[in-house]
Amino acid sequence: MPLHRPAKSSSDVVALHPLYSGRAGTTTIPAYRMPDGEMEPDAADRLIRDELLLDGSSRLNLATFVTTWMEPTAAALMADCADKNMIDRDEYPQTAELESRCIHMIARLWHVPSHQAVGCSTTGSSEAAMLAGLALKWRWRSRRAAVGADTTRPNMVMGTNVQVCWEKFCRYWDVEPRYVPMAPGRLHLTSEEAVKRCDDNTIGVVAILGSTQDGSYEPVAEIAAALDRLADGGGPDVPVHVDAASGGFVAPFIDQDLVWDFRLPRVASINSSGHKYGLVYPGVGWVLWRDAEALPDDLIFRVNYLGGSMPTFALNFSRPGAEVVAQYYQFIRLGFDGYRRVQLACRSVAHHLAHEIAQIGPFDLLSDGGELPVVAFTLHDGAGHYTVFDVSDGLRRRGWQVPAYTLPADLTHVAVLRIVVRNGFSRDMADRLLSDLRAVVRRLGKLTAALPEEEGQESFHH
Repeated sequence: MPLHRPAKSSSDVVALHPLYSGRAGTTTIPAYRMPDGEMEPDAADRLIRDELLLDGSSRLNLATFVTTWMEPTAAALMADCADKNMIDRDEYPQTAELESRCIHMIARLWHVPSHQAVGCSTTGSSEAAMLAGLALKWRWRSRRAAVGADTTRPNMVMGTNVQVCWEKFCRYWDVEPRYVPMAPGRLHLTSEEAVKRCDDNTIGVVAILGSTQDGSYEPVAEIAAALDRLADGGGPDVPVHVDAASGGFVAPFIDQDLVWDFRLPRVASINSSGHKYGLVYPGVGWVLWRDAEALPDDLIFRVNYLGGSMPTFALNFSRPGAEVVAQYYQFIRLGFDGYRRVQLACRSVAHHLAHEIAQIGPFDLLSDGGELPVVAFTLHDGAGHYTVFDVSDGLRRRGWQVPAYTLPADLTHVAVLRIVVRNGFSRDMADRLLSDLRAVVRRLGKLTAALPEEEGQESFHH
């Protein structure tokens, strides 16, 4: 959530002027102060919708992993459930039942070994990661305390490609982050680099099933096997948490031979986002534990609230039930075969994009959609006096939001473009994007070719 600073101008001066007939068209409305009087619902609706016209189209936003299209039936169902508070389980017992059914369905997808699924819904993977991290810290602290060892210096091992929620977890809960930097040819965590950083104070290793940088899967099975050898050799017994924010709803359907989940005994917990490849509008996440032992009981609150005693493990208390209901809708609407069809279609479009981008000329592929349906690519040396940021800016003029960014340490000198293919991004839309990308490259090539040599040494993008 961004922090919004006070407006530089006085709230009495900065005002909105709706241009409609009637009272709303003649009344000045302060932008940063609550107006004194009321207005008609239709007038307020029109005013806000006019402002939102300045937002980019969510369907053309190829930066986000978040779902931007659902069937109208699902959207209507969510609207009907928007007023239900997920925490009021006694008042909305069937919504709570649908949450339980979702957890059991996900448990089977991720091969939870026991018959008792242990998990909960959250507002997204960020909250889910926080809960999983807390469980790891509590278990580590209990083990250390039981043998009289120091419990004041916990650390967690992860790659620099982790989502910022893990940096937040370490800072908020006083855990030392031990980052594995990137290197040429290594864009994510490896088993060798993970084990190097583990010691008796390591609460866990975070492995990512679907890096946001390039869409690649980290080798969870190799990391778990290396940690097995470490423990068998007398070293620390370090659990693994799998951050499957995106891959958790991709791999089970189209990478079934990949062993990454609770089939690996060292995997203690997994999180994923229902609002990414779970195909639900934001925000809903899921976190599951191997068994009850993996989730310390003293983290669970039992609250006497609105007619019943409820166990709860969450950072948020009140939150809407609509997203949970929508997740259940998608599960029963699509089924296994439907999810497989959707994810295969996304991967097919990503492969098509990667193949065509490689043919355009100045680009080198970092990923081709073979894991997450994500295509990441760079400008190769000698491509011209422009950068990926210029390409991104050129595409934005056509409405496309294709992010350009530099990789984390130690590859901050590498700048990348990334396209995330989601449900609703069709082959036709991909071909239109490719046509616009070719036009941008031609235009940038002509512009930089016309620059004097000394002016063309740096990008003209500002």
